[in-house]
Amino acid sequence: MFAGKRPANLGVSSGRLVPCKRTPNCVSSQADPGDAEHYIAPIAFRGDAITALRKLMHAMERVSVVREAPDYLQAEFRSKLMGFVDDVEFYYDKAAGLIHVRSASRLGRRDFGVNRKRIEEIRRLIQDQR
Repeated sequence: MFAGKRPANLGVSSGRLVPCKRTPNCVSSQADPGDAEHYIAPIAFRGDAITALRKLMHAMERVSVVREAPDYLQAEFRSKLMGFVDDVEFYYDKAAGLIHVRSASRLGRRDFGVNRKRIEEIRRLIQDQR
């Protein structure tokens, strides 16, 4: 219903995910830590992060894995009521033992904290698997 178009610019380039726009409907672990609106801490992880994330995504509701690479996973989360789509990306920096994240709404200006809550829930679930 309100899916919008899949962004063509997502992915990893030189170890960086696409920066958030200025709108308050995106969080990223690669945003400036001084930017409280957009910054969220990366997820500490050692091991096969992408496999763990893929399994987690398949266990969650209304999630589709769009693209996967050895150090990257892209998923789409669809809201239950109106079908809004959020694009979520994970980049695993194996050397640092960190999963960098970016979660952004495709449509609208505000997300009422949904993207931040989602990443914190994923953080909790991935750490519970360990």
